[in-house]
Amino acid sequence: MSSVKLVWFVPLSHLDATRDAVFAAGAGRIGEYTRCSWHTVGTGTFHGSDAAAPAIGEAGRDEEVTEARVETVVPEEALADVLAALRRSHPYEEPAHDVYPRIEG
Repeated sequence: MSSVKLVWFVPLSHLDATRDAVFAAGAGRIGEYTRCSWHTVGTGTFHGSDAAAPAIGEAGRDEEVTEARVETVVPEEALADVLAALRRSHPYEEPAHDVYPRIEG
């Protein structure tokens, strides 16, 4: 079974909610271990357009938010469900995330 690496950025207030959601949708399994992830804390920046409705800050302004960068593995067949779960549990209109291929061996 092949898998990908999912990385997302989330305010600390929603770290556990997003992790719980992606794990429930099938992410985070490595061998006999479940709910596997890694995270670190940093600063996210953004500037929403005047039409944006940011969950944090105000439209039309530069914002800085303390966020976690979270990484986990996802079986390819569960990716669509995991991404949908991430979007539902994330407070941002446009959750920043990346999906990377993995070479398993």
